[in-house]
Amino acid sequence: MLLTSRLRRSSPRTDLAGKVALVTGGARGIGAATAAALVGRGVRVVLTDVDRKALDEVVAGLGEEHALGIVAEVCDLAAMEDAVRRGVERFGGIDLVLANAGIASYGSVMGVDPATFRRVLDVNVNGVFHTVRAALPSVIERRGYILVVSSLAAFAPAPGLVAYNASKAGVEHLANALRLEVAHHGVMVGTAHPSWVDTPLVQDAKRDLSAFREMIHRLPGPLKRTTDVETCVQAFVDGLERRSRRVYVPGWVGAVAQARMLLTTPLGERPTLQHAPTLLPRMDEEVARLGRSTSARNLAADVREDREPVTPRT
Repeated sequence: MLLTSRLRRSSPRTDLAGKVALVTGGARGIGAATAAALVGRGVRVVLTDVDRKALDEVVAGLGEEHALGIVAEVCDLAAMEDAVRRGVERFGGIDLVLANAGIASYGSVMGVDPATFRRVLDVNVNGVFHTVRAALPSVIERRGYILVVSSLAAFAPAPGLVAYNASKAGVEHLANALRLEVAHHGVMVGTAHPSWVDTPLVQDAKRDLSAFREMIHRLPGPLKRTTDVETCVQAFVDGLERRSRRVYVPGWVGAVAQARMLLTTPLGERPTLQHAPTLLPRMDEEVARLGRSTSARNLAADVREDREPVTPRT
């Protein structure tokens, strides 16, 4: 962890003023708050989200001279390409990308709704690919930086969140491969690994599932702590400024990352295995009673986008 901190401090800072950032999932939570912080640093932002009303409110608060809001689904490559095109036309190009949009599902491999599982992978993995694919020509032209939001879950899996775990591990490695592909263009790529952050994603899960709340409570040491959005935003902005290879939120997540091989050994799995036999069946029972394997917010977003909604299970 000390080595990680030293490396982060030694990274050169870049002047954010005058840059243009593409932020997905920009209508609320970390995306909206990071966009506001970037505008405060002189960055103009292109925000995408599926919630038009919330997106319009964010743009109105930031000022149309600083922000462009575009309703676009990250699972739709053509929509993301159009969003980037409009952002380039408005602000001249894209220097920074924050691939932030993501959702989660509830339930074990046997309990989660398969359609919801696929939807999480579509948003969290394909959505990052589409975001990067669309923005990359402009980012290469401007020798920019891409920050892909992964998670502590990429290397510290939690039972009952299998789709989220898999998707966040997947986008971490997507970013690792991308880094090798674009380094010779002068483009840098990083991954962000937050622990539990007090966002709608975590709030909804806590509200829906008592087993989820208890699972977090039973985690050892700092793993049970929830970080405030402001701390996460500060780390993201610092990562964008430093063009960091890794952003850990909070900093102790870096120590967990360095010990990732230990986490999937019998010793590392022992604390989780003590509680999984009772908590996981409870979670699946609660998911079944809900009739859905994701938050009501995510289902509403599917309906707003006129997609065929994920069918609630009874």
